[in-house]
Amino acid sequence: MYSDEQLYSIALRRCSFIGDINFFKLARAFGSAKNVWQTPKKDLAHIDGIGRKTISDIGNSEHLGFAEEELKFCEKNAVRIRLRHLNELPFILSECEDAPAILYQKGDFNEDLKPISLVGTRNITAYGKKFVEDFFEQSKNQKYISVSGLALGVDKEVHEQSLKNNIPTIGVLAHGFHTFYPSKNRFLAEKMIENGGALLSEFNSSQKPDRENFIQRNRIVAGVSPATLVVETAFGGGSISTATFANIYNRDVFALPGKITDKYSQGCNHLIFQNKATAISNLPDLFDLLGIGETNNLMGELFPQKKIHVNLTDAQQEIFDEISANPNITLDDLAEKIARPSHKILPTILELELLGAVKSLSGRQFLAV
Repeated sequence: MYSDEQLYSIALRRCSFIGDINFFKLARAFGSAKNVWQTPKKDLAHIDGIGRKTISDIGNSEHLGFAEEELKFCEKNAVRIRLRHLNELPFILSECEDAPAILYQKGDFNEDLKPISLVGTRNITAYGKKFVEDFFEQSKNQKYISVSGLALGVDKEVHEQSLKNNIPTIGVLAHGFHTFYPSKNRFLAEKMIENGGALLSEFNSSQKPDRENFIQRNRIVAGVSPATLVVETAFGGGSISTATFANIYNRDVFALPGKITDKYSQGCNHLIFQNKATAISNLPDLFDLLGIGETNNLMGELFPQKKIHVNLTDAQQEIFDEISANPNITLDDLAEKIARPSHKILPTILELELLGAVKSLSGRQFLAV
């Protein structure tokens, strides 16, 4: 069931000073984790940025023994092992420079669905709860998969409302599969797996839910999706770190604004103030930005919109024509098609948006209106 490459990957990642980035650098340079493990250290040290201290623990037989036991644990508990250097990470997670070298998974999910991450405080208020309820109720006919951290509060509400509305959902854990934290969410986790969802963790069965693990967990929640929604958070809350990772990974971030006097809206308001998140004003517009909006053709026939003709400049027309011919085209693809750097065409796209000719979608995609 499990391969030698998985065995050596677990052993290599277990080594002192071999983090996710160094692991990926070595595995890419030598072709596999097994090759890295079996290559003389003097040859490993030739890789740029890899010093003697980094490779000092490679080849330690104790780590190989640990890996063997870990494989037995995974087999017994139906845990799938996904390796980054073999391009096995789900969705767009592998794009992140510090993506996990190894990702453990329980359950299965449809990777053709678009993932959307929703996070927030453990101290959810009635305001945040109502938003999550409305979000899933009004998007229940759309095809997507929700992602959160399976903590209490907002995370728990996200997973529960996903199940209620038949939306598959993924929980990202801050510990190995040998335990469960918080324990009161164990039954919820089982229901998630039963209903086409899954649990993900970068932590092996020796790792407990230590404080620092939750920050690491948050980068996966942010990195796995093209968009992250921050429902409620106070200043300095864990969700701020998730939003920060999403910004670093060039993902879309949305935040639910609230009263400046409400403690668990202050973090969201600050993200919006710092231009690190787009304010959520209403659900239909949010769904459009997320790319899960529903077009009502019947309404369009009953109430046809009058086309407004605007004279475009040559530069605007060129970009508009490309977007019209290629719905949902990304910024990078658009730049390649018209042979112009993306930073030079962004101002023109903004002009087209202001003219109502183009609409921006999540993931820096564009659609002609």
